[in-house]
Parts: sequence; C-alpha cells; structure tokens
Amino acid sequence: MPTPITISLDAMGGDHGPSVVVPGVKNYIQTHGGEGVRFLLHGDEAKIAAELARCGLSPDGVEIRHTDKIVAMDEKPAQAMRRGKGSSLWNAIEAVKTGEAGGVVSAGNTGALMAIAKLILRMSAPGLERPAIVASWPTFRGHTAVLDVGANIGSDAEQLVEFAIMGEAFQTAVHGVARPSIGLLNVGSEDMKGNEQVKEAHAILRDGPFDLNYYGFVEGDDIAKGTVDVVVTDGFTGNIALKTAEGTARYISGLLKEALTSNLQAKLGAVIAMPALKKMRQKIDPSAINGGPLLGLNGIVVKSHGGADAKGFGNAIRIAVDLARSDYMTKVGANLGKLDAVFDHSKPSAPAGETPQ
Repeated sequence: MPTPITISLDAMGGDHGPSVVVPGVKNYIQTHGGEGVRFLLHGDEAKIAAELARCGLSPDGVEIRHTDKIVAMDEKPAQAMRRGKGSSLWNAIEAVKTGEAGGVVSAGNTGALMAIAKLILRMSAPGLERPAIVASWPTFRGHTAVLDVGANIGSDAEQLVEFAIMGEAFQTAVHGVARPSIGLLNVGSEDMKGNEQVKEAHAILRDGPFDLNYYGFVEGDDIAKGTVDVVVTDGFTGNIALKTAEGTARYISGLLKEALTSNLQAKLGAVIAMPALKKMRQKIDPSAINGGPLLGLNGIVVKSHGGADAKGFGNAIRIAVDLARSDYMTKVGANLGKLDAVFDHSKPSAPAGETPQ
C-alpha cells in the first residue's frame, strides 16, 4: 500500500481555476489510481462543489476549504505578500507548513507563488537564497531535469552547486534514476571555457565533498541528446533555452500542419498519422510535461502552467505526490549540509519580495 498523502491545491489559480483544477484531480485519479491520496481544495466552495458534481467526483478524499480571496495572475510578488494572507494560494501553501499536506500545487501567478512560498515555508538550508524551477525536458533517453529555468536570473557558483544537489534528488524521486549524472551547461567542454561562476562551480562539483555523479561541462545540444540526467544552469540561460525549445516545437508543429493540410491526399495521410504526430509533439516540447517544482523550499511546491488543461494539471499533481512520497527532502538536506565546508554562509539572504515574475 502506498504511503497516505494529502495534496493541497490552489483551486482558484491559473487561467481557468476550478474548471481545470477539479478535472485535473479526476485525471490524476483515473490515470494513477489515486490510492492513498486525498486533496484539500482551497477557494470558492460553491464553484468547487459544482465542478466536483459535474466531474462525478465523490466527496470522499476531497475536502473544500472556502475562501473568497484570490491572488490575481498579474499581481506583483510584493503586493501578493502584503495582501495575500487568507487567499486560496496562501492557504494552500500554509497547509504544507502546518503538516496537513505533503505538497501543494498551484497554476497561479509564478512570482506570487515563489514569494509567498518562501515567506511561509522558508528555505530548506542555510545559504539558500531562493527556489529554483526545474523542467523535465524530453530527450532521446527519457527526461532530463534542467534547472534553473527562470527563478534566479543570475547565479553564483554556490547556487549552481545547490541546483546540482537538488536536481539530482528530483531526478531520482520523480523519474526513478538511481544515480543521475549531472552536467554543467557551458559554451564548451574545455576547463578554461565559461565565466568565473561556472568554472568555480565546475571545480567544486568535481573535487568537493559531495557524493554526486558529476559528468562535467555540457553544451546546449547535449540537453536534447540526453547526455546527462541533470543539466545545471542559471535562470537567465535556462529560461532562454526553455523558451527557444518551446518555440522550435511550435514551429515544427506548424510546418507539419501546413504540409499535412496542403491537399486531400496529405489530409488523408494526416488522419492515419495523427496518433504518432501527437506523440512526437509531446516528445519535442518541454512544456508538454506540465509541473515545475520549486526546489529548495522547506516543503514540496509544484507550479503548473497557468493555461494547463486537466491532463496537464493531473501530471503536476503526480509530480507533487512522487516528491512527497520520496526521500527527496532528506537527500537534499544531507548534501546541502556539506556546503558549509565549502562556502561561508554568513552572508544575508535576498529578501523574499525580490522574486522575479
């Protein structure tokens, strides 16, 4: 029997609110069984209850926590921290802090989610400044964890080492890789290449006191190849890489659509090939794997795409459940503790309100 776990959901977050969150719960249950998992849904009780009835979901295993207050998708992080107490987002995160839930999922405002989660849950170890967002990138070998993909615009050597530690534990917990290989994204594989932060992180990962399967430098084309299981980079570079891959996937999909609708013969071929084409689209687009955990917090927090459908939100729930049931937090804590031997953690942390949108 799986370990019983409760997942807290911001039912009002995202572009669609309960009309996607509740079907997302149903999708998770239908796809993964839902055995041993219960849900706390935070938001407008009448709207959530109506969606539960529409989806034919039993109230068993689902509890609604009513609030009229929400955090808007365009609200600034600092404003959300000042005015967000009592909102569906705030209450969903607080359930993790109090121990009622083993993880939280929200499709809401990314900046607000990060700022409020850091304020309520705090970082998991001294020296950690703010969470990192990890993407599960489709490759020829399965999925590669890439982080950071947007939370930290600039990252020093210490943060890059932290990302490596957290990414390794994530890859084991969510994708089942026993001893993930780790690569540091760079402009070349030679030791003399890269900026000072990357070169310093490379030396620490190679020679430091961590029991990590460190591969060395990797380049941009190594991500899709699946050369390593975890790719580490700063949020500026990681976000550009992610958006470039998403744009390329849409471009290829557009070319295929144009080619397959050009004439009647092509349209008939498209009907036959449609299942394979859909599978290919999922393989080339990193955004198709919905659910980006905010790693480094003292609790499990998963960000769903704001425009995700029920299947996508269900996958975000799956990631939260997998992380909550794993030894992710223990494993990360053990390796982060070794950072004290390498870095001076007397420097002050960055204020929570400085989290980017």
